[in-house]
Amino acid sequence: MLTGGPGAGKTAVLELIRQSLCSHVVVLPESAGIVFGGGFPRETTVGAQQAAQRAIFHVQRELEFVADADSAAIVLCDRGGPDCAAYWPGPGSFWDAIHETRADVLRRYDAVIHLRVPGALQGYHNENPLRTESPAEAQAIDDRIAAVWEGHPRRIVIDAADDFMVKARRTVEMLRAELPACCRNDSVKLRQLPHAEPPFLSLARSE
Repeated sequence: MLTGGPGAGKTAVLELIRQSLCSHVVVLPESAGIVFGGGFPRETTVGAQQAAQRAIFHVQRELEFVADADSAAIVLCDRGGPDCAAYWPGPGSFWDAIHETRADVLRRYDAVIHLRVPGALQGYHNENPLRTESPAEAQAIDDRIAAVWEGHPRRIVIDAADDFMVKARRTVEMLRAELPACCRNDSVKLRQLPHAEPPFLSLARSE
């Protein structure tokens, strides 16, 4: 599972993954993009925001069920169910609202890669029409995401860097290393990315 606050670089990394890795890697679409891009009301009231996060969580869960049914070798999630808790406005508990425990939801993911949000001087922007957060708001969300996933046994945090392509190459190379041996020579486009230090990330597949 790949996560991070607004502007962390998930979209760019996932596009590189789609271009660079073999077809055995299934990349799920971001459920929030499906919900909001499909016309779900994006209002500021607490009730509307809570309804949106419940909808996003259940879309994410169903996407994972579809991937499980297709028996994909590796499934990479663009965010996971626990991310909704980071966006959940009070009062009330997100976990009570979905009738599940945080521990049970975290166990669905073999590993989590958290790309941290860059600061305003490191290239943060909100040109995506679905992204409305300022740099300070994006950082606050990123901190809440970190807290939500804290304690996961295979949680890897990638700090923001001035050179985004270094971070991207590390991610793609480690994902490639997680592929079955028969697929590892398919990543021709990977060699076109700028050089970086040896990778240290890991991949999650849904169970």
